[in-house]
Amino acid sequence: MTDTGMRQRLAAILAADVAGYSRLMAADERATVAALDAARGIFRRLIESNQGRVVDMAGDSVLAVFETASGAVSAALTVQKELAQAADPLPEERRMRFRIGVHLGDVIEKADGTVYGDGVNIAARLEALAEPGGITVSETVQMAQRNRSAVAFEDQGEHAVKNIAHPVRAFRGRGADEGAAPAL
Repeated sequence: MTDTGMRQRLAAILAADVAGYSRLMAADERATVAALDAARGIFRRLIESNQGRVVDMAGDSVLAVFETASGAVSAALTVQKELAQAADPLPEERRMRFRIGVHLGDVIEKADGTVYGDGVNIAARLEALAEPGGITVSETVQMAQRNRSAVAFEDQGEHAVKNIAHPVRAFRGRGADEGAAPAL
């Protein structure tokens, strides 16, 4: 850490939020809060088991950092799988689905563990590009993961995203158990 209590480092950043959260809250606040609490438990357990750290869980969002892109992608895919299984018995309109974005980039980390910077912002913009129940990763994550796991990446092209000076190339990530062939 520097004298200011901040350090810059490379991290894999996972940003997630609930698709349709306001609609779910309007329909049934208590059930939505209970489902959110259960989902946060799944996120926390799988983030930590993949060598990640939860930074924040404000509102309906989750922000975590990982030492590796593979840890972040593995956590994201497993979270989505477990959340889908947990929601399966519910009526379609009551299912809580998260969108997850993953980016590998620089962050500034304060002494209290909070993180800031372009890396966090890009992860959040990728999350907004993800389908409900899906994950979207940056090109840096896709490159780091290539040939390392049974994850297939579908190129979604470059996107101009809010408050980021350059276009961001996005990839939809799918695990082998989702019918995707392993990445080549």
